[in-house]
Amino acid sequence: MIGIIDYGMGNIFSLQAALNRLNVKNELVFAVDKLDDYKALMLPGVGAFKDAMINLEKLGLDKALVEWTTKGKPLLGICLGMQLFFEISREYGNTKGLGLIPGTIEKIPARVKIPHIGWNKLNIENNHPIFKDLNQGYVYFVHSYFAKMPRDLILAQAPYGVEIPAIVAKNNIVGMQFHPEKSGQTGLKLLENWIQSVNA
Repeated sequence: MIGIIDYGMGNIFSLQAALNRLNVKNELVFAVDKLDDYKALMLPGVGAFKDAMINLEKLGLDKALVEWTTKGKPLLGICLGMQLFFEISREYGNTKGLGLIPGTIEKIPARVKIPHIGWNKLNIENNHPIFKDLNQGYVYFVHSYFAKMPRDLILAQAPYGVEIPAIVAKNNIVGMQFHPEKSGQTGLKLLENWIQSVNA
């Protein structure tokens, strides 16, 4: 069973629909004492970084997710959910994140149109089980900020004025800056591969 963190900031229903298409059992969860009922967790997110952290803190999920990952349990972040994994966001000042992955969240340089909305090429940088039977494809982005982070933790990037870390990973943590649930067969395959790695 996959738990989808519901903290008032996620595009949860389209994500649930994608998991249902893959015949993956899933539930929404927001109670800290229920997290251990799940084999893996997803942290989706749309909106402002600061608001998201406030919501997580109110529910006690900030500390709970850090504890979850220290136990080696799988966690997938999507869009804003991925950005929350980092140490600090520069959006509307400085806001501390979960600190699960080293790096900062910075605004995309103004030499390109912001926000970055639409399909973009996924360039695979490092091998990972998430890419099983997947050729480099196109995925769907909606964001104005990106992660500045160590290159060895970047699995795939997308060009948009700068190299946008599109998929990142550190141990049991995986993040996708794009929306896999809106990225057609490529997105579904990435979700399927992540779920298979969780169940391996």
